[in-house]
Amino acid sequence: MSKIMVVDDEESLQELVRALLESEGYEVVVASDGNEALKKLETETPDLVLLDMMMPGMSGRETCAKIRENPKTKDLKVIFLTVAKFSETGRDILKEMNVSDYVTKPFDNQELIKRIKKVL
Repeated sequence: MSKIMVVDDEESLQELVRALLESEGYEVVVASDGNEALKKLETETPDLVLLDMMMPGMSGRETCAKIRENPKTKDLKVIFLTVAKFSETGRDILKEMNVSDYVTKPFDNQELIKRIKKVL
């Protein structure tokens, strides 16, 4: 069974995504911000991180950079959850950061599951 970490500062979104993923048979770990996510990654080894880009404190981008710096987590699959639509330049940056995909909020539940399955 795949384990997915959901990192988002909106509790309602955490709960929605957790319920959706658990109904699909995934194990879910939740973090409310980048610092909590990095701390949990010391003991958890998810197959994928769903990472909100806009969070107070450490942004999703900074969190992703720190995940990539750590030898233990550098190859972790990451999908950004974002309200932003990416330009071509933005997509190039995602490639540089080794981000597997991004999903725009609000997202369609089935679309999210489809993209997760594709990445895993």
